[in-house]
Amino acid sequence: MDPRHQFGRASELLAERFLQAKGYRILARNLRTTLGELDLAAEDQGVLVFVEVKARATEAFGGAMLAVDRRKQAKLVRLASQYLAHHHLSDRSSRFDIVLVQGHPSSESRIEHLQNAFDADT
Repeated sequence: MDPRHQFGRASELLAERFLQAKGYRILARNLRTTLGELDLAAEDQGVLVFVEVKARATEAFGGAMLAVDRRKQAKLVRLASQYLAHHHLSDRSSRFDIVLVQGHPSSESRIEHLQNAFDADT
């Protein structure tokens, strides 16, 4: 596995542990479809949460919201809709969270978590 891929996977694992410590129940990881990939599907107090994890070695490129632009948000909405339809969960309450891991996951990392980061009508 190349170093960039390792960095991303380690950051996703760190984000997952962070969310579990907050009480989230992880339902699925790295859900691949023909449209792309959802990093995490989780449940938080009965709400289905689609989580996009972004890893940055430095703070040079801004925070979590800058990491997920409108085009990426639209793609995540399409992926989530596909997931909901496939699992017959279209009537389920859901939201989109973003977790940004800054720094290297094996050392000091800063985690920024944005709950309900954007709406599905983006």
